[in-house]
Amino acid sequence: MTWPRRKETVHDHRSEAAAEPAGEVTAAAPGMTPASLPAARRPVIAGLGMTELGRTYGRTAARFAADAVRLAAADAGLALGDIDGLLVSSGVSRGVDLSLQGDLGLHDLGLLSEMQAFGSTAGAMVQVASMAVMSGMASAVACVWADAPLRQGVSGSDAYSARRRVPEGWRGLSAAAGIVSPNQLYALAARRHMGRFGTTSDQLGAIAVAQRDWAVRNPLAQFRQPITLEDYHASRWIAEPFHLLDCCLVSNGGIAVIVTTADRAAGLRQPPVWVRGWAQAHPGHSGRRFDDFGLVTGAATAGPAALRMAGVGLADIDVVELYDCYTYTVLVTLEDYGFCDKGEGGPLVASGVLGSDGKLKLNTGGGQLSSYYMWGMTPLSEAIIQARGQGGERQVPRHDLVLVSGNGGILDHHSTLILAAAS
Repeated sequence: MTWPRRKETVHDHRSEAAAEPAGEVTAAAPGMTPASLPAARRPVIAGLGMTELGRTYGRTAARFAADAVRLAAADAGLALGDIDGLLVSSGVSRGVDLSLQGDLGLHDLGLLSEMQAFGSTAGAMVQVASMAVMSGMASAVACVWADAPLRQGVSGSDAYSARRRVPEGWRGLSAAAGIVSPNQLYALAARRHMGRFGTTSDQLGAIAVAQRDWAVRNPLAQFRQPITLEDYHASRWIAEPFHLLDCCLVSNGGIAVIVTTADRAAGLRQPPVWVRGWAQAHPGHSGRRFDDFGLVTGAATAGPAALRMAGVGLADIDVVELYDCYTYTVLVTLEDYGFCDKGEGGPLVASGVLGSDGKLKLNTGGGQLSSYYMWGMTPLSEAIIQARGQGGERQVPRHDLVLVSGNGGILDHHSTLILAAAS
């Protein structure tokens, strides 16, 4: 597929890399990258473990995490004792920590850490794990995220709001004005984009409808009933301009992946998924006024950097798995990665390019809007499934290169991965 060159229409002070044309490939910075090593030493994802996801009860986040690691090891064909690195993270229930090592009976680990960059954490964990196996610090690293906010008889919104704390200090100023939730803060970002570029609710709704079209084909999805644009507009308001169908789900469950080297994966059970490139971006403007709030995100920096490391251009990407806490997040990330000019995300998504019949194979499992909400593990898990060719009815025929994004905080953190199918 071929996408237009991006032209800058708003000031982006994060990095000159964000202004690079999407289709041009430049050499990665000197240092240890996957391409700098012999093929046998390059990082791959060899295992994927997914527990029951959604409204599944009776397990703590720690139990979900342990089960996910066991499933990932079995998926790869590894014994638990073969794992010598462990990276852990959890959502709002904060139930997963370093004690998971003991729960799994793992000994003599070469790497153990708890990571938290919110929705960008999954991509960041894969990056750290990749560097660990490339350097020889560890040979097989499990990266796991789990959460269990849902309780029977309690709505998803109540499950989250019950754990919300009122900000203190200067951050309490926004709370005093009634702005206390991510829904409201992202709504401000979306409204800024709408005001600057004329983005419409119909365009946001096109994303929700297209992702539900993919979810219909995903047996793991929480919502598999097709929706129309009329259904979207009929869904209740959450925080204007967001309707209910603009917002992600709330789910219980856990997902883990195993990162190792290509030579170690050669004799394992699953086709390896190569980790070709990665990058992060953390703008550092949380809660502060600055020119580009709602208009430009860390994807504008991390995307081009990850593509450079992988030695590919945007036109080479076959499948795109974006973090979609809201429909707006998908739209602004598409712009920042360069799939269209800045401000043209609305016309792009409403043009028919999305959905299972569209040109852009985006969020092929339904994403967090329709399938399951496992923070950054949602796009990562679907990327692995697609790269392996194991997507069943929703499998994209051409899936050699997959771009994966993660977004954390209120556009505060971003991670990008470039994954490649086994040749």
